[in-house]
Amino acid sequence: MKILNIKMLALAAVAAGTFAAPSAYAAEELVVYCNVQEEWCRPMVAAFEKATGIKVSMTRKSSGETYAQIKAEAANPRGDIWWGGTGDPHLQAAEENLTEAYKSPKLADLQPWAVKQAEASKFRTVGIYAGALGFSYNTDELKKRKLSEPKCWADLTKPEFKDEVQVANPNSSGTSYTMLATLVQIMGEDKAFDYMKALHRNINQYTKSGAAPARAAATGESLIGITFLHDAVTHAVAGAPVKVVAPCEGTGYEIGSMSIIKGAKNMANAKKWYDWALTPEAQAIAVQANSYQVPSNKSASSPPQAPKLQDIKLIDYNFAKYGASAERTRLLTKWDKDVGALPK
Repeated sequence: MKILNIKMLALAAVAAGTFAAPSAYAAEELVVYCNVQEEWCRPMVAAFEKATGIKVSMTRKSSGETYAQIKAEAANPRGDIWWGGTGDPHLQAAEENLTEAYKSPKLADLQPWAVKQAEASKFRTVGIYAGALGFSYNTDELKKRKLSEPKCWADLTKPEFKDEVQVANPNSSGTSYTMLATLVQIMGEDKAFDYMKALHRNINQYTKSGAAPARAAATGESLIGITFLHDAVTHAVAGAPVKVVAPCEGTGYEIGSMSIIKGAKNMANAKKWYDWALTPEAQAIAVQANSYQVPSNKSASSPPQAPKLQDIKLIDYNFAKYGASAERTRLLTKWDKDVGALPK
């Protein structure tokens, strides 16, 4: 009799909605790997949950770390959406069949550079924002030490900046890999690696995150931080004594990207995030989070503090070549051997 009563109670609970089938739970879940700063990841998740009722689990890491995680989990994917971070590892993941092809109905609303990113990946990734590479320096510290203002890539190797420059490790950071690929395109490979060896003497730390050097320059922990310009602008807007510099020789840029992970367990919800994240409303959250990238939706307003890409000497960055798996692996291996292994 007790067994029968328990069964009846269970059936009644299901009918009343106390219990839900596993598929119902799955339909209301999403796992997001986020590569921008935590202050932007969290409001994105909150806004999506409010708009859809879908419960989101979010992990924040650098783009290089996320690429490595997705590759390691390929046989049993744990994530659904990879949102943000530089486009190169997204393109590499697309080439390696780690991400899912998807043509969003929102593609027609996007800037040409965002659509070009989608086309280059056979629609396995898409551009969500753009930002130029450069550096920032602490104006108070520079004045205190009576040093000349750095304006160019070449200035960062000067002896007076020994142990005063911070940059991320290109193996973990998409920002720093963009720098590596940028220098190769500006200088040629041999001269670029000679430059990075000279720069190595002035590096005080190779960080894991690409945005960390901007924080270090803002607080005075480091005199100079090499980052995307928008990361430095965040600190300047907050009142930090930093000046943001687009190098005189020219510089590369990123197309921050978004991909659906191959074999995502919550595929329908992943596509809902994908479409939603390309709307002006979702992209406006960047400003609320004090992030100053240029958004990809044509109708999304670019923050007034955002670096003006048209005023920066941008190179014709070859995303297809430097986002390719073989080239990216080759350059990172060479950097490890020729630069990263050098003594300090």
